[in-house]
Amino acid sequence: MSHTLLIVLVVVVSIAVLINLLLELKRDLMMMQQNSYRINRYMRWLRTSGDTTATYRIVAYFILLFAAARFVSVYVSLALIFVYSLWSVKSLIGHKYKKPLVWTPRACRIYLVTVILVALFGLFVLMLPDSNSDSRLDYFIISLMVPFCASHIICACAVWLLVPVEKAINARYYRDARRILNSMPDMKVVAITGSYGKTSTKHYLHRILSESYSVVMTPGSYNTTLGVIRTVREYIKPYTEVFICEMGAKQPGDIREICELVHPNIGVVTAVGPQHLESFKSIENVQRTKFELVDSLPIGGLAVLNDDFEPIAERQVNNVDCRRYSVRFTDKVAYYARNIQYSSTGTTFTVVGFGIIEPLTLHTRLVGECNVSNLIAAVIVAIYMKVPLEKIRYAVEKIEPVEHRLSMRRTPSGVVILDDAFNSNPAGSAMALDVLASMTDGKRIVVTPGMIELGERQHELNYDFGAKIAVSADVAIIVGHYNRDAISSGIASVDDSLIEVHQVDSFAQAQTLLSILLQSGDTVLYENDLPDTFK
Repeated sequence: MSHTLLIVLVVVVSIAVLINLLLELKRDLMMMQQNSYRINRYMRWLRTSGDTTATYRIVAYFILLFAAARFVSVYVSLALIFVYSLWSVKSLIGHKYKKPLVWTPRACRIYLVTVILVALFGLFVLMLPDSNSDSRLDYFIISLMVPFCASHIICACAVWLLVPVEKAINARYYRDARRILNSMPDMKVVAITGSYGKTSTKHYLHRILSESYSVVMTPGSYNTTLGVIRTVREYIKPYTEVFICEMGAKQPGDIREICELVHPNIGVVTAVGPQHLESFKSIENVQRTKFELVDSLPIGGLAVLNDDFEPIAERQVNNVDCRRYSVRFTDKVAYYARNIQYSSTGTTFTVVGFGIIEPLTLHTRLVGECNVSNLIAAVIVAIYMKVPLEKIRYAVEKIEPVEHRLSMRRTPSGVVILDDAFNSNPAGSAMALDVLASMTDGKRIVVTPGMIELGERQHELNYDFGAKIAVSADVAIIVGHYNRDAISSGIASVDDSLIEVHQVDSFAQAQTLLSILLQSGDTVLYENDLPDTFK
């Protein structure tokens, strides 16, 4: 083969490999983003996902080995690399992700550094001294394939290298947010945390308080320190009267850090449960972390606590006024709900408690005991902040379901959809199944991949979830492999259950199956939707 033709072949192969590498680095960055840019979580995902030993990776390793060891001619090596790159590019472009990469400024910085690292590696390889042209061509082939095979390491290195840069940028944003907050001493800050329920409670409280105040809340799931900082800098205005701040945590100290910035006056703890046990290790650590909010409240502040959860009920609070609420227990709390009734239009219930002279009967389009509980917390704060009861009643009636948090809708074909696809947990999933069980007009179908981030209790709690499904549904569609054995075993443990069980590999397959099973009057519960980091 002529020298010119070889150069053309090398250039064509290089372009194909480069496109493939850029797409793979983008996918790795997406997974890093889904792991909150935390290298330890990213590496844990790599260990559990099998991504480093996936079929396409193994093929790439073998191609690199063949090329480097010169088992075949250089032309065959280039041909193999070219064909593989085209196949991989097609696969990466065609794959649909539930949560695609968001090109934030930080993501752009990381991606730029990954590209620079790849370019530096290529230059290093090409500058290795060797007078043999065949060896130099081998070097070149290696410089093409090694970054692809090691893309996870490159992505992690880029994040690590940028740590000082990100700290400096975040410190500047932190100072700016603190300046804004210090300039508004009269603004009330209501902080909400909990293993689950905090986002829904935030939305409900925002709707109720907006009847009497100018209110800003952290949007979406902006519940980290950086999310709160961004909210303060972009959303709070000089006329804002109330800031509702959702606080999430993946490890001890996370909530304390946010409190040191916003200094809340009112703190709501919606739940303490086994969510995120992989990082917290124990319920006691979860409890201590959630109560960092209560411990930070000033003299004259208010703590609103959900005593339906034992770790909350048993925790004494002495530093501030404390108002406890419950849906299930009524004897030792300041507020509780009674006469809870579900219908196709939503839920009617009555709130009884301190400051309510006449029992407050409310109707909402929301369904589920969890939503009733979250509404009680919002009502308590609203009463404390002197929102008139009639305005509370009106606002609760108008509250729209929060997307993917046990929202209910009816399709034109007469099928009821219960959408509880966001971040399922043991308490919430049990309540969602109770709602499903109350729907008796047609088949009751649950579609679920199970629950995640439950640490050592992962199998146990999904087993219990399966047992609950067996007595609440007529059809179960178990999605994916992550919790399949645990849920199936739990269903099988119920002797008298007549439930029909289907196992599918993806939500797309579940939708295809539903198109065959569904009839008018049926109810479908979507319980959780795992991100791309889970199989």
